[in-house]
Amino acid sequence: MAKILGISAFYHDSAAAIIIDNNIIAAAQEERFTRDKHTPDFPVHSIQYCLEEVGLEIDELDAIVFYDKPLLKFERLLETYYAFAPKGLISFLKAIPVWINEKLFLKKLIYDGLKKVGKYNRKNIKLLFSEHHLSHAASAFFPSPFQKAAILTIDGVGEWCTASLAIGQNNQIKILKEMEFPHSVGLLYSAFTYYLGFTVNSGEYKLMGLAPYGNPNSEETQRYIDIKQDGSIWMNQSYFEYSTGLRMVNDGKWQSLFGLSRRKPEEDLEPKHCNLALAIQIVTEEVVLRMAEEAKRITGEDSICMAGGVALNCVANGKLLLKNIFKNIYIQPAAGDAGASLGAAMAINHMYFNTPRVCEGVSDQMQGTYLGPSYSEKEILSVSKKAKAVYQYYDDFSELTKFVASKISHGNVVGWFQGRMEFGPRALGNRSILGDARNAEMQKKLNLKIKYREGFRPFAPSVLAEKASDYFQLSTESPYMLLVAPVRDERRNQLPENYYDLSLWERLYHLRSDIPSITHLDFSARVQTVSKQTNYRYWKLIHEFEKQTGYGVIVNTSFNVRGEPIVCTPHDAYRCFMSTEMDYLVIDNFVYCKKEQLDWQNKEKWRTQFKMD
Repeated sequence: MAKILGISAFYHDSAAAIIIDNNIIAAAQEERFTRDKHTPDFPVHSIQYCLEEVGLEIDELDAIVFYDKPLLKFERLLETYYAFAPKGLISFLKAIPVWINEKLFLKKLIYDGLKKVGKYNRKNIKLLFSEHHLSHAASAFFPSPFQKAAILTIDGVGEWCTASLAIGQNNQIKILKEMEFPHSVGLLYSAFTYYLGFTVNSGEYKLMGLAPYGNPNSEETQRYIDIKQDGSIWMNQSYFEYSTGLRMVNDGKWQSLFGLSRRKPEEDLEPKHCNLALAIQIVTEEVVLRMAEEAKRITGEDSICMAGGVALNCVANGKLLLKNIFKNIYIQPAAGDAGASLGAAMAINHMYFNTPRVCEGVSDQMQGTYLGPSYSEKEILSVSKKAKAVYQYYDDFSELTKFVASKISHGNVVGWFQGRMEFGPRALGNRSILGDARNAEMQKKLNLKIKYREGFRPFAPSVLAEKASDYFQLSTESPYMLLVAPVRDERRNQLPENYYDLSLWERLYHLRSDIPSITHLDFSARVQTVSKQTNYRYWKLIHEFEKQTGYGVIVNTSFNVRGEPIVCTPHDAYRCFMSTEMDYLVIDNFVYCKKEQLDWQNKEKWRTQFKMD
């Protein structure tokens, strides 16, 4: 019975995951504990949490696995600078000392990090390394319900690989085809993220949300990229500087190409910015579809598993679903580098220790991705006492759901904190902020008064799994909020003839359907289907809301403000609740009403400054 700890660290989204035999026991991102979003730091707290969940010490583990191979990355760095020389000398002189001092001595960094976790005997530790895209592939295939499947991974860059096609069967994965640096769909998307004034490795979601504001009739030239039949891409490196420079793109050439200068952060968004966002989203969708078709061609499989940062592009995923290239699609909910910690552990478990897979063909192994910490009533009471919080405790959960559903139906915003924290970037009903999808003002209220983020950002619906087809054109479950689906035609309102001539904000606040706060400009929604079996408490709340209103769907956004990681602890939740205009907070069976709290109007007392993302 192999006991394996997986680690991702030192780039972004550090995380740890632990598995025992075929069971995923725990997984968490380091940002949730340190409150530093996308932190690259060694995941000391995440590892401590994982070890506590299994009751083991470090040197009782059978293996500790790192999610990529740093020497191959160093090789790529050297060869890239050599290929582009003498261009990039300044970047080279800055990067190489860092790599020599840190990355090349990664084993020492890992051992030093483990010392912060707890005492151990180094002789008892088996430290292993998994290739980056194998870690991604393993994170998608091994927890999936399929005995055999095609695997597609797409991200920025691992060691050399930027995208891979593979096949998984039983407890083995075979890489069939790879695309290599500097040509990268993930880096291309990040280049547009940078040029439109958002933060790379963080603002890509904003770009995806901005794209529908673009004019579908606008066409941007693509001299910077050539898309091949198999989905691989060739990028004209004269337009990009990420290989050798200190920026993503050549600003001058981009300004000449697109006719606009790089947008500064917080600068007003104009139609030309939206058009550019739409252009790269269309390119990304085309690439994903062609890669999927190639995966189908070379594997012949009916099922596909996906991971890597680009697999979080739920709009592209939705287009893939509609194409029916594969009968079944499974996407790892923690598809980015955080999930690669789990993938590294699973790759070693099955391919190194040769542990057979247990695969029942219906459910995955992710347990709804509720793999983070939960908190006892004693801990919740302790936080309440320290904060001098006023609360009501409900012995009867049915009575609690009736109360909360009623408050949501009357326009209140509710922080909903239940059980184990989600692993991955999505809040899926355990660390969520909830609102009424029917309320035309809810999208504006959540963005501007709760999340303190850009007003154009869309919100996602959580819908009863058994009622999803009543609201959306969706033929499968979407438990991890990784598929975009159209709102059903009969729920839509007709658009005015001059709709695309209206300003961004006029289009945003046009009433598009009977569930307006989750209907995006193009009548799409990023759907989470909620199952009674996977998350009963959340399902019960939405079911009660349906009983009261006739609608089995609510707004679900992550429990945090802009720049902050999703809340982890009851203290995080209460602080966030008090620093925003949230109306109610529910932590397990404890209910807090904002206006009953001491000094409830003094938001600044509780506010924490987070760096803007």
